[in-house]
Amino acid sequence: MMSGTAEEFTAHRPRMFRLAYRLLGSAEEAEDAVQDAYLRWSGADRAAIEHPWAWLAKVVTNLCVNRLTSARAQRERYAGPWLPEPVFTHDGSLGPMESAEQCDAVSTALLVLLERLTPTERAVYVLREAFGYSHRDIAGVVELSEANCRQLYRRAVQRVATPEARFAPTVERRHELVESFVTAAREGDLAGLEKLLAQDITWWSDGGGRVTAARRPIIGREKVMRFLVGSAQRSPGAWTLTLAEVNGAPALIAHTAEQITSVATFEFQGGLISQARAVMNPDKLRFASRQFAAMTPGV
Repeated sequence: MMSGTAEEFTAHRPRMFRLAYRLLGSAEEAEDAVQDAYLRWSGADRAAIEHPWAWLAKVVTNLCVNRLTSARAQRERYAGPWLPEPVFTHDGSLGPMESAEQCDAVSTALLVLLERLTPTERAVYVLREAFGYSHRDIAGVVELSEANCRQLYRRAVQRVATPEARFAPTVERRHELVESFVTAAREGDLAGLEKLLAQDITWWSDGGGRVTAARRPIIGREKVMRFLVGSAQRSPGAWTLTLAEVNGAPALIAHTAEQITSVATFEFQGGLISQARAVMNPDKLRFASRQFAAMTPGV
């Protein structure tokens, strides 16, 4: 039986994971950060902790800021594009996905943009945007003045702003586009695929040097089409393609009977797919693979 201390921590664990994942862009590292927080929690003076969530949020945030600081150099040396780890969101792992705002808050696109921020800017932005913290409360977490936190937040908002988002299709239309993409990819319908891709589409592949993947972004409809055709021809019938909700949005899952081999998420512009990001690094698919196994027993 769990102790009261462990039970209280467990009650906050899902929220801590959501915070850590938004800060790190890595589900595996987020789980590690939460586990590190437990070690501190279990050794803390219980009488001195008046508000458990506030205490845990501060611990997790600072653990993640430290991890981000050390991770920046590693990501600069990463083989090819670095992309966030995908997380299936149908089960509430990242919180409710009941509105477009909630979905966009965990989107791959936003997590990529958050990589532009310093660790402290990212912490301020996430606490404000995703958890509704006041600037005063944020100041207590990151141990800076309230005025400094306001300045960091304004800077972060400017750095992740995406004016083109005003022209993005509706949520329903995004689902239709990805469903059509999956269908065309399954059937090898090149004409159908071509109609779904923007002329200046960019395709990003994250293999991390662990699997064969494009080391640089592929830009342009014709080049992306050739890349997709070449990938299919190199391994005909090797994967099953499935549509699923990842990071709050429809995504293309390529998998064998044993494991996920790729998770692709999309961005849209003018009713077409304008960006595609495929995570293929098996190290980055471990968390999603566990989720997928629970979703599809026997697959």
